[in-house]
Amino acid sequence: MIQKGKKLQTDFTLDIVRNGEEQTVKFSDLLDRPTIVSVYMRNNTSGCDKQNKSLAEAADWFDEKGYNLIALSKDSCGSHKNYAEKLGINYILASDPDFKFAEASQSIVEKKMYGKTFEAPSRSAFVIDTDGTVIGIIEKVNTNDHASELKEIINHL
Repeated sequence: MIQKGKKLQTDFTLDIVRNGEEQTVKFSDLLDRPTIVSVYMRNNTSGCDKQNKSLAEAADWFDEKGYNLIALSKDSCGSHKNYAEKLGINYILASDPDFKFAEASQSIVEKKMYGKTFEAPSRSAFVIDTDGTVIGIIEKVNTNDHASELKEIINHL
C-alpha cells in the first residue's frame, strides 16, 4: 500500500456519477480540493451499504471542511445511479472495474471467497491533497463507523 506522504499517479480516467450525471474524468481533475477516496467492494451488500450510509450522513461535514468525497467500487455508473438514489448519496460514486485507483494506491490485495483466491482492491480509504500526495490512510475500514474514522484523520491534519 502506498505510504502517507507519497504521491499517487493521477493521470488515469474514471467513470463517475456526480449529481445524478455520468461523466468520464481524469482523476487529477477530481483533486480541485483535498479529496477522500473510500474504496468499497459492491453496491447493495451489507458491509458496503453500512460504509456508504455512514459517509452519506456525514457528507455535508466533509464538504464544510473543504473536502471532496468519492466512494469507489467496480460497479457500473448505471448501478451507482440507482445506489445513490436508494441511499440518498450526494457525493461522487466512481466506477473502477479495471482497478486503476487500486494500482495507483498500491492497494490490491489477495482475497478469498467460496474457496477461490483472487486479487482485488482492499477496503481502505485515502485522504489525498490537491497535488496527489496521500495525507491520510485507513488501511482497513470500519464499515459501521467509517465517517468517524475519516473525521478523526481530518481533525488531526
